[in-house]
Amino acid sequence: MPAESSHSPLNSFSFQQLLLLAFLLIAGLLGASSLRALYTLEQLMVQSRHGAAQATALTGAAQALNQHGQALERAARQSLVLRDATLRRSFDDMAAQALGVLAQLHNSGLPEEQAARWRQHLDTVQALLDAPPERALDNERRVAEEFVGLDALHAAIVQSVQDINTRRNQELQDRVEDSRRSVTHQAVGVIVLALVLALALGIWLARPFKRLEGAIRRLGENQLDEPVAISGPDDVRRVGQQLEWLRLRLSELDADKARFLRHVSHELKTPLAALREGVALLQDGVTGELTPGQREVAQILHHNTLVLQGEIEALLRFNAAAFEARQLRRRDTDLLALLEAQVEAQRLQWQARGLQVLVQGPAVTLPIDPDKIASTVSNLLSNAIRFSPQGGTVRMALSHGPGVVRVDIADQGPGVAPGDRERVFEPFYRGERQPQDAARGTGIGLSIVQEYVAAHGGRVYIVEDGTRSSFFRMELPNAQ
Repeated sequence: MPAESSHSPLNSFSFQQLLLLAFLLIAGLLGASSLRALYTLEQLMVQSRHGAAQATALTGAAQALNQHGQALERAARQSLVLRDATLRRSFDDMAAQALGVLAQLHNSGLPEEQAARWRQHLDTVQALLDAPPERALDNERRVAEEFVGLDALHAAIVQSVQDINTRRNQELQDRVEDSRRSVTHQAVGVIVLALVLALALGIWLARPFKRLEGAIRRLGENQLDEPVAISGPDDVRRVGQQLEWLRLRLSELDADKARFLRHVSHELKTPLAALREGVALLQDGVTGELTPGQREVAQILHHNTLVLQGEIEALLRFNAAAFEARQLRRRDTDLLALLEAQVEAQRLQWQARGLQVLVQGPAVTLPIDPDKIASTVSNLLSNAIRFSPQGGTVRMALSHGPGVVRVDIADQGPGVAPGDRERVFEPFYRGERQPQDAARGTGIGLSIVQEYVAAHGGRVYIVEDGTRSSFFRMELPNAQ
């Protein structure tokens, strides 16, 4: 398995630390975006309050200028008629205040042309007030005309102030809209960036776990030749190192088991062969003619040596099957064709007993080890043939279940006794209902069936059909 470089700075952190770092980074991006949005909102609120204050001040200044104009008109007429110096000074003071208000309006955006006209009206009135007394009546009429023009100018100034406030309000709305778009784009960008970052970090952090899953699967299938090398966070690498230690340990155990089986085979078969040879010599009368009693004992010894040899060979076959069950060579296989092939392979056996073997069901293709499933079906079919009465029928039915493919193998024999159903898959266990006309089995066939089916992730069990009979059902996982 190729390993990535473990010199990345991030690999010095544990998975928990990297996960926390990822959360902090994403939270930091979202937090910075939120703070930026709050800052922009605060700025807009300040500008809004400032604009409202400016609008109020401008409106108030326009009203104050109008009031000053009315007061100036009264003071001018009184000063013109009474020729009183106090009234004149009062007029000059009010004129100075009015000019100050006019300057405030001008600084706030009042057009220069209107401010100049207002000052021109005021200069004209002041000039008329300074004219000789003999022209007082004519000057009073002209002063009244000037203030009429000033009143009209006040209306224009009020309209100009409204226009200024409207323009500023529109500018503020434009800034709000620009800020809204900017904040929206920023928020969307940050969210997209956070999603991309989360996805990238998730993929990067998930890759070591996929390698761990693959390594564990290979160990479970007894594929011990490939070293386990996992890169990534520090704690994930430590798990990979533990899996590599486990791989080496399993390799040692498999080697020990193989040596043990070879030793048992040699140590037991050799003296057993000598024992059989000795019994054969006794039966052949090499050491002298045997009495009937001695011949009976020799016959018993001969029979038990054969039984013992069969048991030893069955033990070796079972251990070999348990070892091979973890080494699956899967490929897409037509399960229905596999069942029919096994029926054909045992044609002589079931025809010799006058049996009829039926295979039913749809064609199903599964990724299985065809050799091991063929051995499984062969064992179950052989078992059904062995227990079937003469002229009976054996049915093999292929069907679909929730996420599984089922193979039911039923015969018309006595079935499995209720007391045997919990133990029938144990190695070397023989049930109480044995056929009278067949050789006694070794008791490992169903154990091998269970090993092979379990290696495929399936199960095999006994189904009661509602009568005293029962049948075997094999289920294999179907991802489709």
